Amino acid sequence: MSLAVLRSRALTGIEALPVSVEIHLANGLPAFNIVGLADTEVRESRERVRAALLNSEFEFPNRRITVNLAPADLPKESGRFDLAIALGILAASGQLPADALDAFEFAGELSLAGDLRPVRGALAMAMGLARDNAQRAGQDHAPRAFIVASENGQEAALVEAVAVYAGNTLRDVCHHVGLLPERPLPRAQPPAPSAAPADGPDMRDVRGQVQARRAMEIAAAGQHSVLLVGPPGTGKSMLAQRFPALLPPMTEAEALEAAAVQSLTAGGFQPSRWGRRPFRSPHHTASAPALVGGGGTPRPGEISLAHHGVLFLDELPEFERRVLEVLREPLETGRITISRATAQADFPARFQFVAAMNPCPCGYLGHPTRMCRCTPDQIQRYQARISGPLLDRVDLQIEVPAQSQQEIFDGPPGEPSDAVRARAVAARERQMARQGTPNSELAGRAIDTHCPLDTEAQTLLRGAMQKLGWSTRAYFRVLKVARTIADLDGAEVLTATHVAEAIQYRRVLRTA
Repeated sequence: MSLAVLRSRALTGIEALPVSVEIHLANGLPAFNIVGLADTEVRESRERVRAALLNSEFEFPNRRITVNLAPADLPKESGRFDLAIALGILAASGQLPADALDAFEFAGELSLAGDLRPVRGALAMAMGLARDNAQRAGQDHAPRAFIVASENGQEAALVEAVAVYAGNTLRDVCHHVGLLPERPLPRAQPPAPSAAPADGPDMRDVRGQVQARRAMEIAAAGQHSVLLVGPPGTGKSMLAQRFPALLPPMTEAEALEAAAVQSLTAGGFQPSRWGRRPFRSPHHTASAPALVGGGGTPRPGEISLAHHGVLFLDELPEFERRVLEVLREPLETGRITISRATAQADFPARFQFVAAMNPCPCGYLGHPTRMCRCTPDQIQRYQARISGPLLDRVDLQIEVPAQSQQEIFDGPPGEPSDAVRARAVAARERQMARQGTPNSELAGRAIDTHCPLDTEAQTLLRGAMQKLGWSTRAYFRVLKVARTIADLDGAEVLTATHVAEAIQYRRVLRTA
């Protein structure tokens, strides 16, 4: 009887929890059993591992093999355990030195020929290993390294605290861990940060629309949500597509969090996108699970894939109302928790919400040259597809009116994105220096502390709240927008001018 113990990880949301892979060889009738709440993909690894060992010129033990994936109550999915199971069998059967395996964690799927294939969540697993290594360091234990497939090497190497090695085949990994120490695996290197493409969409393409452009600058400076309302063809989608170019560059922590969420998807992490803010624009036929995430083993949805980036919903009233309602809690909390009978997953979802819609079913309400054909009841029903509680959570609600031919063809080009971004970045830096968070995330006493109003501004804001019937949430959101406007002006105290501008950004659907 012989035993080998290796380590891998299972994904629960963005968390990667440690899994002990125990290989037990015993005398008796040949069998290959896997226990420990393994799903179909994990159980099928028996055939992949058997073929990979034989095709890599190793001996497959003709004995009773039991693979225990512990803890037993943690669901295990995907082929990420193939590599650890294969190495454990080799160690338990004496074909590989077992004492060297404790210095590593393994994640990789095996082909029948013994090649290593990439798996989802390599970055999340590396982050989990980094946390465990930090705890082990306090207990005087040596840190463990991480061995993955070559295609996962760059993303896992983004975690600088973990030594990541990338291999192409099972035999390469065996050489590294003790079979042929003189043939080590290469140390994986992280991708270089990618700047936004120079030929990407630029705000200079948008002519006119002074108020809408100003609102997008305020939104970028304070991380506010935006709703653009106007007839077809007025530039709503153009403004939204150019909005990411106005946002401040991602911090190291933000880029790592966003990449970790992307690594959990079927498409995986794209090294070319490292350091760039996500921009997600799902079609209006998207379901609620597509937006918030779901599945038997929960996976992130569009709101989590837009973490630290932009979620753009075009033709907002065309989304099903129940689908839009799932956005209400994440807009407030910045997180989404998905519960299933056997698992619960918590995903980050701190995104900037940008939406666009027509003012009425035909789209031409308020158009200077085209007549609206909709009745008042039709307009009311159309706008009512956006619920009051959801609309209450949108900071800036902007009209994007139709432009005259002179403005379109003869007007000057708009201000370039770089100039607008410089002002937004300067305002964001003032916020971070003052309170440590963007203005949109201010809450509780921090609002009273960092949003001082002069007497005239306080009177104006309270009067607007009473006259327009705002909720307390709307009152504080207007106050935070006014704080951002003041930051763009370099002012410490909020004046009536700042408050008046912020008030105008919440009245578009009321006047439609």
